[in-house]
Amino acid sequence: MAQVQFYGTGRRKNAVARVYLVPGEGNVVVNNKQVLDYFGRKTLDMVVRQPLELTNSTARFDVMCKVVGGGVSGQAGAVRHGIAGR
Repeated sequence: MAQVQFYGTGRRKNAVARVYLVPGEGNVVVNNKQVLDYFGRKTLDMVVRQPLELTNSTARFDVMCKVVGGGVSGQAGAVRHGIAGR
């Protein structure tokens, strides 16, 4: 059986994020690091998880993304936009 996977692209300022959502337990990985290890700030972790919390699906999906360009705040915003989708 094929695994369900969702893809979204998010952009903010000069940052671009390619985001994949797969059914899982709520793990968020950015550039092969845990989200808090990558961004280093709890507030940016909250920004990234905001769309999942709004839809009550924090524990239903794992998020894997690659993000380039910009600073850490713009990158977190780009990841958030990628998760939020359309």
